[in-house]
Amino acid sequence: MRITVVTPTYNEAENLPKLVSALFSLPLDLRLLVVDDNSPDGTGRLAEELSKKHGGKIETLHRPGKMGLRSAYLNGFQKIFDSDSQAVVQMDADLSHNPAALVEMIKLLETNDIVLGSRYIRGGSVDEKWSPWRKGLSAFGNFYARTILGLPLRDVTTGYRMWRIETLKQMPFEHIQATGYIFLVEMIYLAHCLEFKIGEVPIYFADRKFGKSKMSLKIQIEAALRIWQVLWNYRDLRRAGSLARL
Repeated sequence: MRITVVTPTYNEAENLPKLVSALFSLPLDLRLLVVDDNSPDGTGRLAEELSKKHGGKIETLHRPGKMGLRSAYLNGFQKIFDSDSQAVVQMDADLSHNPAALVEMIKLLETNDIVLGSRYIRGGSVDEKWSPWRKGLSAFGNFYARTILGLPLRDVTTGYRMWRIETLKQMPFEHIQATGYIFLVEMIYLAHCLEFKIGEVPIYFADRKFGKSKMSLKIQIEAALRIWQVLWNYRDLRRAGSLARL
């Protein structure tokens, strides 16, 4: 199965070569699409150079500036829809998502429409160096979101996801209003409401070693408040099973 990994980037020049090396060492038919927001550290240019070394398996979508996670993924998806990819992966560029997990994720995709890399199912975990406060905040944020939305999944805030491309093409992205990290929650909530089959693979979520994290307490608080907006926006959609009611 041909897989395209979509990786939004902003100042990830230190991490990108390591990510590329890890991805292309896997026994999988992979392509990488880097969606770069005009990184001042030259991440976009570096991606072009890496593509030459890897036989064109890396493509770069250059954007004029920081335009947000939602538009990065939507722009990336639209580009992939015109390719021969059969599966699409959402993955962070900072190596917090272990590329090796893709081997198990592609296996589970055989019986699912979507597979999540989950920190909160048996076998999954977060960085062992995290403080109890940070671990608790992460776990509570995930519990909070899935409880309010009534999701049976264990990790609804994970950004590590694999989709069948035909499933992704059926997603009504025009209805997704959230930006930033809450976009990930709204996206999986809508997929659940449309009755796509979702599986979870345990992952170890490692903290980034290079570069600066984009996550902050302010972003997490904003996401917590916007969960209620997601619930309200889809108040008439209760496991509809079709796009007709959207």
